[in-house]
Amino acid sequence: MADPKGFLNHGREVARSRPVEERVKDWNEVYVPGSLLPIISKQASRCMDCGIPFCHNGCPLGNLIPEWNDYAYREDWAAASERLHATNNFPEFTGRLCPAPCESACVLGINQPPVTIKNVEVSIIDKAWETGDVAPQIPERLSGKTVAVVGSGPAGLAAAQQLTRAGHTVAVYERADRIGGLLRYGIPEFKMEKRHINRRIEQMRAEGTRFRTGIEIGRDLKATDLKKRYDAVVLAVGATTARDLPVPGRELKGIYQAMEYLPLSNKVQEGDFVAPPISAEGKHVVVIGGGDTGADCVGTAHRQGAASVTQLEIMPRPNDERHPVNQPWPTFPMLYKVTSAHEEGGERVYSVSTTHFEGDEDGNVQWLHLTEVEFIDGKLTPKPGSERKIPAQLVTLAMGFTGTDRENGLVEQFGLELDERGNIARDGDYQTNVPGVFVAGDAGRGQSLIVWAIAEGRSAARGVDRHLTGASELPAPIKPTDRALMV
Repeated sequence: MADPKGFLNHGREVARSRPVEERVKDWNEVYVPGSLLPIISKQASRCMDCGIPFCHNGCPLGNLIPEWNDYAYREDWAAASERLHATNNFPEFTGRLCPAPCESACVLGINQPPVTIKNVEVSIIDKAWETGDVAPQIPERLSGKTVAVVGSGPAGLAAAQQLTRAGHTVAVYERADRIGGLLRYGIPEFKMEKRHINRRIEQMRAEGTRFRTGIEIGRDLKATDLKKRYDAVVLAVGATTARDLPVPGRELKGIYQAMEYLPLSNKVQEGDFVAPPISAEGKHVVVIGGGDTGADCVGTAHRQGAASVTQLEIMPRPNDERHPVNQPWPTFPMLYKVTSAHEEGGERVYSVSTTHFEGDEDGNVQWLHLTEVEFIDGKLTPKPGSERKIPAQLVTLAMGFTGTDRENGLVEQFGLELDERGNIARDGDYQTNVPGVFVAGDAGRGQSLIVWAIAEGRSAARGVDRHLTGASELPAPIKPTDRALMV
């Protein structure tokens, strides 16, 4: 136990954010560089090293949180990094992007603010990069087996790294022009600077992983040909089919899916554009969808100089505190969350539904018509007389995703079976109905968290290794049991 009285002597402190007026003028990460290290030892000391560490169960990766909290408290950064990497390939990603279900499961959180697990995690990995404790792990011998990983998001990268370290020859195929999947083009720079991806890619290259960009399996290369080339295939293609909004006026110009809008600003930061082809500058922006993707659209619109930003959500406003009956500790509660993007301005409107869009004579969207809704007999029902319209010159749809891409032919060419939710079906070893073809991440699980993607990538890699060798040397996957209900 780090400090038996740590949780009594120290209150919760989190990373400090840069002033709003400063950070909306650039695309750098919102937090003050170096603000965590001076406080992180005290924050780590708040960990009680519980007899039953529920934070383990809250984290799909099964992170050894009390152990690396203890090392962080003692400022033994090398040991802390080793414990952190024992279960997580990319803690610099999760430490910045994960909603931290581990903190919701923290025992201290029963009656006090929980341990700042996420801040401790990112401090450990940032210090590890600084001190050179993150190095390539090159396999001692090669197996002679080859594996293709399709998709380079967190699930694909985790599977590729694990399989490479097991001695297999791994090639990662990515249809975009750069490696990283939604980490690269779905997450704004202000949430995670892409240098974090770049140095992991260089580590993986040094370990032996090969990368093939600009190749879409199903279109540029037939799935059947890919299967012939490799001994096994891992599909980590995500759940990229966006949910649409089929209301009158949807065809008007200026209405985009979030993933049509967000990547363009990332491409500006990569140097591909001087200015984004779709910009919020000077426009009244409406974001439909109250989740993290919607918040990313809000923060992006602020940085592009929007005249106003309004975020709509069809569900009621969540509670500020967890409900003791419906969402008891240690489950992951659905609470009202103020992200860095929301701190920067804009309006959030709950319990409303879009009825139609109105445009000008040139076919550009100008107004969004909405109505308030309420639950009646378990169904969301419009409130009579609550209709109104708000200005909308740029609309982004951030209402989630409905499954993996079916238009490129990958599913049909492989002959894959889907489950009742439209995800690629798999068994306990993450193998599909096609022998030698495995699936990990959102493609098999549905839209989920980055920690689940990494956990599934690691677990799928173990299934592939067992398939290729008969007995896997990779770490056993964390058994999710009913943990899906928590996250």
